[in-house]
Amino acid sequence: MSIGQTTNNRLYYGDNLDVMRKHISNDSVDLCYIDPPFNSNREYHQIYNRIGGEDRAIAQAFTDTWIWGNQANEGLEEILANEKGIFSQQTVDLIRGLLSVLSKDSLMAYLVSMTLRIAEIHRVLKPTGSFFLHCDPTASHYLKLILDSVFVAKGGTYRNEIIWAYHGPGSPGMRQFMRKHDVIFWYTKSEDWTFNRDDIRVMHSSKTKANYKKDLVGSGFVGAEHKIHELGKVPEDWWEIAIAPRGKEYMGYPTQKPRKLLERIIRACSNEGDIVLDAYCGCGTTVAVAESLRRKWIGIDITYQSISLILRRIEGEHGAEALGKISLSGIPRDVESAQALALKKDDRVRKEFEKWAVLTYSNNRAIINDKKGRDGGIDGIAYFLTGKDSNAKVVFQVKSGGVSRRDIATLNNDRQREEAALGIFITLERPTKPMIEEAAKVGVYEHTLMARTYPIIQIVTVEDIIENGERLDIPMSQEVVRKAKSAATDYQPFLFDDGTGDTDDEM
Repeated sequence: MSIGQTTNNRLYYGDNLDVMRKHISNDSVDLCYIDPPFNSNREYHQIYNRIGGEDRAIAQAFTDTWIWGNQANEGLEEILANEKGIFSQQTVDLIRGLLSVLSKDSLMAYLVSMTLRIAEIHRVLKPTGSFFLHCDPTASHYLKLILDSVFVAKGGTYRNEIIWAYHGPGSPGMRQFMRKHDVIFWYTKSEDWTFNRDDIRVMHSSKTKANYKKDLVGSGFVGAEHKIHELGKVPEDWWEIAIAPRGKEYMGYPTQKPRKLLERIIRACSNEGDIVLDAYCGCGTTVAVAESLRRKWIGIDITYQSISLILRRIEGEHGAEALGKISLSGIPRDVESAQALALKKDDRVRKEFEKWAVLTYSNNRAIINDKKGRDGGIDGIAYFLTGKDSNAKVVFQVKSGGVSRRDIATLNNDRQREEAALGIFITLERPTKPMIEEAAKVGVYEHTLMARTYPIIQIVTVEDIIENGERLDIPMSQEVVRKAKSAATDYQPFLFDDGTGDTDDEM
């Protein structure tokens, strides 16, 4: 079912290009904001704090590293051939010209990927729709050329280049000016667009108010003073919006953007009941803000880690009833689809089967483990309550095939090494009798708080998870505290403090 045929909010797990082409109708979206990878050639990690002040656990959220490969070749061929007439002649000529300048390198692979997706976003926007693309100076100059070739060539208009300025520590010993801004391009699909200027006005400065008052008194129009003070001004195209690094918004997610940034965009260019699309929804700030502002929304992400985080965020901010209004798509619904996920060869979704299995079985409470070398074999970690101020660890291992008794023994060894109370073995195949016997030999864990016992090693099948709805039934610790210092560079902001002490407000 396409988004044009349903009133539910929709969350898609998958490649946003495929999702938009298969599931989102022409002219159906009022506003699209995306914060895609910036071609930074970095790996980004989600950071968690563990209850009780233990060491931080870190999980890779996504990789912003591009290579020229089969996908780039296929995308380039699609653009240049333009067999379906999707691309304007300007876009085809631009990509051909960039290819001659940049050759088939990582930057060109990134630009081909973005061109395919920008063209789809243009298709799904309503004639009155707006598009905001968030980027940084790494590739903003190339992206604006692509945006012009897609939007302006088809009757759209470039509206603004918005500079989002932020504060924070710089690199010591720099031999250049510190990079402290991102770029947001705003385009509309036509000359008829939504702009709710009164919903985004900001207060005039004290100096401006004093000057207005002086001018009005001199002119005799004293009665207009109150209206000027009340209305405020429409913001300029440079925005200083900051939130605290350990503020209540913090999700521990790399490249997370502040709510006030999205609130301004969504208030300005959409109305209640409109559809807002974020095709790279990450930790879900766009969809969470859209939910708060009574917009309908569509979110897409290629990693299950993000899907899990968004579901937890929506539940935490808006209650469990909000989850009932979300249509999930792309999530394995049967053993066959789970097997298909396990067999995917796409490097972009490495270990997605393991992530889906751990997060689904743990009701999105687990931490995905992406450490290399150390902690080998552990795919996820969670914590459960053992007392008012104490907890214990449970570790997860996931296997898609070729399971045997040895896997159970290995899990138990890893559990002991990690000083975990419990070990969960999730398997796509049915366990063998020797596996079940090996698990039983380990014994049981006495949970005094619950006055019951749990097998120390538990075997769970994917069929149990999907067909029978089995979930981890141990009382978990409070939601993983999402507080940690930034792991991003100065030019790709996490969350930050402006140094004024007024960290949650606009400056």
